[in-house]
Amino acid sequence: MTTALAWVAGGTGFTFLMTTLGAASVFLFRNRNGKLFQQAFLGFAAGVMVAASVWSLLIPAIEQAEEAGQTGWIPAAGGFALGVAFLMVLHQLLPHLHPGEDKPEGLPSKWDRPTLLFTAVTLHNIPEGMSVGLLFAMSANNGGDPALFGMAVALALGIGIQNVPEGAAVALPLLQEGMSAPRAFAMGALSGLAEPVFGILVVLFAGLISPYMPWMLAFSAGAMMYVVVEELIPEAHLGEHSNIGTVGVMVGFLVMMILDVALG
Repeated sequence: MTTALAWVAGGTGFTFLMTTLGAASVFLFRNRNGKLFQQAFLGFAAGVMVAASVWSLLIPAIEQAEEAGQTGWIPAAGGFALGVAFLMVLHQLLPHLHPGEDKPEGLPSKWDRPTLLFTAVTLHNIPEGMSVGLLFAMSANNGGDPALFGMAVALALGIGIQNVPEGAAVALPLLQEGMSAPRAFAMGALSGLAEPVFGILVVLFAGLISPYMPWMLAFSAGAMMYVVVEELIPEAHLGEHSNIGTVGVMVGFLVMMILDVALG
């Protein structure tokens, strides 16, 4: 348990720091139009999450289920569907606002616009933190298996890299809404706290969920794919110059695929 907690704290701590780095973009683009950068950033994040869902989560879920004598596709498909449903319910209940939109989604609330924008992107980080936590917990539970540890490191690196643009995707819209650069930076950085929190929670409950690990891996994949399809890709193609978002998706996918295959 201690080893797993240390690993996941390091992995999600890294992803949180990368979110903070991305949020610092408000000091670089404070006098510029950052919309093109946002499109590229969001596309890149989407590509990373798609590749991570396949190589880091769904394939290991299938393999682990088959090693346990189960039919591989059942926990993969079932967990995936549950992950989609979980994020869909959160999306319907939690008040939030997407960049470039005026009408909040979720239950009615009196939250101000910056808080709603902050909540929207914080939702993205829940499945990411869970995914990193699950892989590090799997590695620790298997005696520090090098292959699993390599996959966990690859996933943490991939998510950390895409958290740079994701941190910017939180902070820049807040800046454009009229918030001061220091406050936009702080909120962008804080949006990444969901990853360490949910990553550590997964490790703490690893003993209980260990028999259902294939389901949990697929659950995280489904949650991540929901975020990609529902939010990241549409937002990456807002306005003109949609090719920027498309290229971002492809680059993000390639980077995560290479990381996963090379380190896993």
